Formats: sequence, C-alpha cells, structure tokens
Amino acid sequence: MIIVCQKPLKKLKINGIALFPFIFVRKPEDKENKVLINHEKIHLRQQLEMLVIFFYIFYVIEYYYWLFKLKDGYLAYRRISFEREAYARENDPDYLRNRKFWSFTKYV
Repeated sequence: MIIVCQKPLKKLKINGIALFPFIFVRKPEDKENKVLINHEKIHLRQQLEMLVIFFYIFYVIEYYYWLFKLKDGYLAYRRISFEREAYARENDPDYLRNRKFWSFTKYV
C-alpha cells in the first residue's frame, strides 16, 4: 500500500521510504513514479527476507559503520548494501520477478 505523507518526509528531505508493509511517498504524484516505487518495493522484499526487524538492525549497523569510515552521512547511506541493490536495480521493472533470495548480499 502506498501512502502520501508530505510533512514528515519533507522534513527528512526524502521522496519515499519503505516501512513494511507500507510505502510512504512525499507527493501525490510520486505514487506514479515507477522508479521510486520499484526502489521502495525492493526494500520491502529485503525487509521481508530479513524478517523485518533484522533488516532495520543490519541497516543501522551498516550505516554507522560507513559513517565512521567515510565521515559523510550521505555517502554512508549510499554505501549500505540494501541501498546499493535498490539503486542499481530501480530502473528494472522486472527485477523483483527474477530476483534471487538475499540478492543484497552481492552488494555487501
């Protein structure tokens, strides 16, 4: 389910976020943004594979590892394996149909 949630996402300066089982987008027109929605659906699959809670734990650990190493919040975010997979495959509308279990591990 896709939900428009303008104010909180604007403050976070993001266009979308996947919090299982929902996708929250900042603008109503983002619901039609196929690349953004595909990116967030990839995250939903990752979350499901890791039983949701372990996704968030691993995500935070990986973020802080890269933040400590790179000293840059944005670069740390972009180095997270879940994000690397989602950004690499967000333009492929068939990716989730063909994706193998735990494919994010290729990006660790």
